[in-house]
Parts: sequence; C-alpha cells; structure tokens
Amino acid sequence: MELKDVIRDVKDFPKPGIVFKDITPLLLRPELFAYAVDRLADFTRQKETDVVLAAEARGYLFGSAVAYKLALPLVIVRKTGKLPHKKISHTYELEYGTDTLEIHEDAVRKGQRVMLVDDLLATGGTIQACARLVEKLGGVVAGCAFVIELSFLKGRERLEGYDVFRIIDFDSE
Repeated sequence: MELKDVIRDVKDFPKPGIVFKDITPLLLRPELFAYAVDRLADFTRQKETDVVLAAEARGYLFGSAVAYKLALPLVIVRKTGKLPHKKISHTYELEYGTDTLEIHEDAVRKGQRVMLVDDLLATGGTIQACARLVEKLGGVVAGCAFVIELSFLKGRERLEGYDVFRIIDFDSE
C-alpha cells in the first residue's frame, strides 16, 4: 500500500470549500509512519543538516521523529505567545489576513544548516515564514521536507531558491 492511499480527504474542513488531507490514518500504521520518517531522514542526512526545525503543529510529529532518528537538535516554531523565552517573530500573509510565527532567539546559531520539516506544503506561507526566522538568526536553510505536497496550490513558488522534498504529491483537490 502506498502512503497516498491512506491519506483521508475530509471535505469542508476547517471551513467550507476546503478538502483537508488527514494524516491520522498514516499515523495508525506504524510501518507507514516509519517509512515516511525514514524518507524525510534520508533527505535530511543528504543535506548535511545540523538542526531540524519543526513547524507547529503537525510538523512536530515528523520533525521530532527525524531529529531523534538522526540524533540532531530539534527546534520548534510556534504561533504567537506560545514560547516562554526570548524570541523573534515573523508575520506573513494568509489568504485572508496575516499570521505570526515565533522562534527562540537562541534556537539557531549563525551558520547552522537547518532542515525545515512539516507534514504538508500547501501555499507555502508557513514554511516560508520558518525560513525567514532561521535566516534572521543567521542560520542556513538546508532544505524543506514534507510528507505531502498539494502542488496545485503552487506553494513551491514561495520557496524558490530552497531545496524542496516531498514524499507524496496531490496535483489536484
């Protein structure tokens, strides 16, 4: 069975007109979850990564597993007001409005190669904001790794100049 076969479509979630790609059936299959983590870890290893960054919230599932597998530090990016220590932020445009992400100011050191991991690449706004945070701290984006890409939303265009990897592609809703 392919990973794509276990991703569940949920219509009109989180709002009408959206078809949500639900990864929870993949998580219920340990062999498929392990396969996905292994693929992400292989890409991360090839990019000579120093640090894994996981995007809130589902990115934590895969980013933490990749960091553990490769014995690398894990950095988390959170929405505003969730991190307790000194932090920097980046505000970015959404389809309707803006959002802000934060990272601890001591999470990435100058010159460190950082792999950005998330479950899904849609419009690219979240991971682009993560890249901006890494670069503000002096880090280098080693690459961007996703389980799923919704290529019909053209999120890669926002990530031009970065090496983007995905396991599964959905080229239409």
